[in-house]
Amino acid sequence: MSRFVVLVCLALVASPLFAAQKIKELASVAGVRSNPLIGYGLVVGLDGSGDKASASPFTGQSLGNMLNQLGVQIPQGMKIDPKNVAAVSLTATLPPFARRGQALDITVSSIGDAKSLRGGTLLLSPLKGIDGQIYALAQGNVVVGGAGAAAGGSKTQINHLSVGRIPAGATVERELPASLGMGDMVALQLLESDFTTANRVVQAINRELGGQTARALDGRQIEVRAPQDSNARIQFLSRLENIAVEAAEVSPVVIINARTGSIVMNKAVRIDPCAIAHGNLSVTVNSTSTVSQPPPLSGGQTAVTRKADVSVSADGSKVVNIPGGASLSEVVGALNSVGATPQDLISILQAMKASGSLKAELQII
Repeated sequence: MSRFVVLVCLALVASPLFAAQKIKELASVAGVRSNPLIGYGLVVGLDGSGDKASASPFTGQSLGNMLNQLGVQIPQGMKIDPKNVAAVSLTATLPPFARRGQALDITVSSIGDAKSLRGGTLLLSPLKGIDGQIYALAQGNVVVGGAGAAAGGSKTQINHLSVGRIPAGATVERELPASLGMGDMVALQLLESDFTTANRVVQAINRELGGQTARALDGRQIEVRAPQDSNARIQFLSRLENIAVEAAEVSPVVIINARTGSIVMNKAVRIDPCAIAHGNLSVTVNSTSTVSQPPPLSGGQTAVTRKADVSVSADGSKVVNIPGGASLSEVVGALNSVGATPQDLISILQAMKASGSLKAELQII
């Protein structure tokens, strides 16, 4: 069996490790944020692929309540089992500065046992925020990106059929207030807390805009003095977010996904001199069945016996010396020469970290 190591690197280009970035790539303006919305609704018009009353009784209850609100009287105790209806959850994102009448894309997901939402239509449903207020109304035809067919107990399917989208399927009905700071101050929030980056952002702003325009409150938040007039403030923020800043050096990080064996490391990873030995021990057990046949007229009985062969083998171990300050390519080449699989590499990196040879933060997700 061939062995291989898959390393996905965050930066393998020949560009400098630390390059200037615009402030809008490093920070966001406090108060400018999106908000999630959620809702519940019914998708109708399905071709017999909807919810079953026995497994999803809430679908029938929701349909009965909707019909009663529309003036259709449902007899008491009548069981509703429409196979063309599915109960769904609705999710959308209310962007910053969204205005009444603006269209939003929504995602429709089945919460019952519906087999497919293809061809369905979402009935008018409210979308609420965390405060329980209605911020948008959703309705429209569900677009499902999958396909499937079933016959005679056989089934084939491409992608998911129980999740779909409605482009521009919701309309904003309530505006969420958003402020660009209080008084003559605007706050910038770094995407990643770092005192060096905060200091460099302050220096770049003061150098570009002059005076004591900006000051850092901590390693994440920076206060900037801005014009109070709304039009002038927008122009000011446009100029501000395009100021170039040399971000702080990235910290060396190795991220390991223990479930998939994926390993990601950035170019800042360095190691001290170390030696790595890697070998495998395999145990093989073979069982062979034999039949013991007694001689004629001996009165014996035929018996089945098993013979077990156990063998133990060890692959030749290799010891690889890695020099101090090795680059990412040298680390990859050395680990490949050891013959480690991604799962083996997880143990090797953990041992290197424990020994102090790996100069990086090890994150296992």
